Amino acid sequence: MQHPIHRVTAVEQTGPYTLHITFADGTSRTIDFEPILRGELFGPLRDPVEFARDKIDPEVHTLVWPSGADFDPATLHDWPEHEPQFRRAAEEWEKGAAAVPTR
Repeated sequence: MQHPIHRVTAVEQTGPYTLHITFADGTSRTIDFEPILRGELFGPLRDPVEFARDKIDPEVHTLVWPSGADFDPATLHDWPEHEPQFRRAAEEWEKGAAAVPTR
């Protein structure tokens, strides 16, 4: 099964956790990442300074952060299809984190 390969060509921060992303095929999408910034991978991006450190990786043509967070460019391109799954994962992480006793 073949699927299109998408490449991010431009990104602009338009809000605290919102990015406007442009792809090589001319598609653009504005994504508010705030609801999914939970867990070990994406949680550090809740820091506005860290979130603003996004860049386009020149080899894989997707968004990356120094903390190690990244997104598959196809996921970003087709965000409306993938967002519910990311939201569920963030909610599950919060439930699990809340259930862990603190000392």
